Amino acid sequence: MPKISKRRKAMLEQLPAKASLELGEAVDVLKKFDTTKFPQSVEVALRLGIDAKQADQIVRGSIVLPHGIGKTQRVVVFAKGEKAEEALAAGADEVGEEDLAKKIQGGWTDFDTCIAAPDMMKVVGPLGRVLGPRGLMPSPRAGTVTPDVGKTVKEYKAGKVEFRNDSSGIVHAVVGKLNFDAQNLRENIQTFIDMVLGMKPAAVKGAYLQTIHISATMSPSVRVSRA
Repeated sequence: MPKISKRRKAMLEQLPAKASLELGEAVDVLKKFDTTKFPQSVEVALRLGIDAKQADQIVRGSIVLPHGIGKTQRVVVFAKGEKAEEALAAGADEVGEEDLAKKIQGGWTDFDTCIAAPDMMKVVGPLGRVLGPRGLMPSPRAGTVTPDVGKTVKEYKAGKVEFRNDSSGIVHAVVGKLNFDAQNLRENIQTFIDMVLGMKPAAVKGAYLQTIHISATMSPSVRVSRA
């Protein structure tokens, strides 16, 4: 059994005895763990009552949180002509066609989001083996295959977050930094929860949202009540 560090033991001792906390209380507890020299990311994990093996029960989407996520995302775009100019004007870090595909095919994935104009999918398609496992493959469902590349680039540069349930039915997302103001952190988390709640697949029977946990990079998780 791995030995628990003194720091983690001290944090665990600060967790309330209550099984779950109201969101505001949970955020206040989490912020007590802001003791590192770097700004820790905050993540929310929602366990959903879905069958992740069923295509009609997949929960996937993207959202621009009201207070961003505290990180400037690196965005690359597959586009040509006016769309390429539009992407660059919106702040894309790199824009290209076959040249960009060749660079990625060679193993370069130093970016957070990949966006593609629809007419670029013939170029992007073969990159699935590289981008897919890293969650970077452009997708119409996620909104990253779009004719409106300029608007989409601006959204991701502002902190747009993509999410998709994993094989166990849990949806994870980064919702900010631990050094955020507590109210801003609460609003980001609540906005994300509300969006996922509104995406309940019609095929799901019974309880949809089962548990909510929030945690930081170097902290234990705190359970949030569903009310």
